[in-house]
Amino acid sequence: MTPDANENTIFYRFSFDDGSVAEHAIPLTPGTPAHTSADWLRIGFQQCPHCPLQPDEAPDCPFAVALEKPVRFLSNLTSYSELDVEVNFRGRKIQQHTTLQRAAGSLLGAIGATCGCPHTRFLKAMAWFHLPFSSSDETLYRVLGTYLLGQHLRVKHGLDADWTLDGLRDAYHNLRKVNLGMAKRLRTAAEEDSSLNGLVLLDLLAADTLNCLEQYDGELDRYFDSFLK
Repeated sequence: MTPDANENTIFYRFSFDDGSVAEHAIPLTPGTPAHTSADWLRIGFQQCPHCPLQPDEAPDCPFAVALEKPVRFLSNLTSYSELDVEVNFRGRKIQQHTTLQRAAGSLLGAIGATCGCPHTRFLKAMAWFHLPFSSSDETLYRVLGTYLLGQHLRVKHGLDADWTLDGLRDAYHNLRKVNLGMAKRLRTAAEEDSSLNGLVLLDLLAADTLNCLEQYDGELDRYFDSFLK
């Protein structure tokens, strides 16, 4: 796979110690996915209890369909395996030697934000500025910045804005339910623990972000010293 110069696709390349390579492209403007017969991809299989989609309008879970290929190449690998990861996006290359669990978490985060799940769509704007392997502080900064900018743009378009962040808190509560639902699906599809643990890592990050949103203890204050004087 040769990354091109467009800004519509995130390219991940996994290089393992045995010399094998796995690649995955994440389109930010995906087309309509082909219907599949795999049971674990069906919308009614371990469907999230708060999912608004109905089988007659969406026979397959969009998040699960987007995960089908990654799960295929991750399913027989263990999460503690070390590897080299290269991410190409917007003409920028990011490389890191890390564990498969952390690499999978970064990949699954980008996939979740772009897959079309109704409860992950609020993350789509962040995907356009994807930051692989982000820390909890970086994630909180990006989440808050993206959401507040989104509210500013809503005002510019004559729409109501949520400056209290109540909508963001609700979105993160729903996101954690999605992570739980996807973990149940992946348990049936993955032979080892890499993809599942990648999702668990994502949920821990989501839980940390939600905790900061509900009870902010100054996690980002040190970065805003010039604003607080």
